[in-house]
Amino acid sequence: MAVNEYFIPTVNLIGAGCVNELGNKVADLGGKKVLLVTDAMLVKLGMAAKVEGILEDAGIDVVIFGGAEPNPTDKNVEAGLVVWNEEKCDSIVSLGGGSSHDCAKGIGLVASNGGKIQDFEGVNQSKNTMVPLVSVNTTAGTASEMTRFCIITDSARKVKMAIVDWRVTPALSINDPELMVGMPSSLTAATGMDALTHSVEAYVSTAANPLTDSAALMSIKLIAEYLPMAVANGTNMVAREKMAYAQYLAGMAFNNASLGYVHAMAHQLGGFYNLPHGVCNAILLPVVSEFNLIGNTERFKDIADALGVNVDGLSTVDAAKAAIEAIKELSSSIGIPAGLTELGVKEEDFEVMATNAKLDACQLTNPRLATLEQVMEMYKIAM
Repeated sequence: MAVNEYFIPTVNLIGAGCVNELGNKVADLGGKKVLLVTDAMLVKLGMAAKVEGILEDAGIDVVIFGGAEPNPTDKNVEAGLVVWNEEKCDSIVSLGGGSSHDCAKGIGLVASNGGKIQDFEGVNQSKNTMVPLVSVNTTAGTASEMTRFCIITDSARKVKMAIVDWRVTPALSINDPELMVGMPSSLTAATGMDALTHSVEAYVSTAANPLTDSAALMSIKLIAEYLPMAVANGTNMVAREKMAYAQYLAGMAFNNASLGYVHAMAHQLGGFYNLPHGVCNAILLPVVSEFNLIGNTERFKDIADALGVNVDGLSTVDAAKAAIEAIKELSSSIGIPAGLTELGVKEEDFEVMATNAKLDACQLTNPRLATLEQVMEMYKIAM
């Protein structure tokens, strides 16, 4: 029998107000001078200053690097490394969504191992333990604050590099729903669908196991119930907290069962067009799920049930198809674009993107093998 590995941060805090524990936790890890990796918007909104204050109250020096861009690039990592080296920092705190966390992971990876971020594309390419990283999450979607995944765009190749390495797993994650209240409804919708994609792909993955299954199904149930509420009213703290748990559970699932062709294909859309990852996932999820149906029909029936579909009296195939319809309905109800055409995607790029998708580490655990032509066809259907 295969040996299953299970990866998760050593400590995880979830709940309103838990960000206030940050300073003490970083001090416990031996941090004395922190590089706070975040994005320009969170600096402008004052959230970076708030986190800086919490750290300074614990006697920790802070240097803010606000250069994490959406779909972070190798250039962002390089810029962060310059600050890390010049300021002689000893630990990292990432603040934001997946872009900030991934950028921070990239900085920490190169800081600990040398070389350049491209050297670590693939699975477990690092050799040295990464510098201490604490990730403070402000969105409910990517789960990058607790995973071993790091997605960085190679700006020269226009390819999103999938770095999957247990050494980039943060030492500690913080999910405080009070930090998520200010997310606009469109971002709430996109990140929520990202989390749903994580859970669906993990549940039908060829590497799924009972631990990942339980996390994935509970995540799907929570998302189906609470994502529409969070989109409708961002100040609904019950919905915000439930979505924090949902996206974290989704992270537990895909961090260990991995993903599939939705992510492999979405990474290319992000690399080529700098499109929002969650929106790309949401558009591709029903298309790839329909392709995958024959690869794991029974599991799609379970997904239908978790989404709240009444599967009593339905055949396995009909229940599985109902899961895909439920995904489409959820996506439409919260304002996700109907297709890739609305995002400016061009058919002339399908072959290059499909070729790169077939090289992406995420496709390795997809439940159905796909040819280059089939991947191109899925892009076409998603238009």
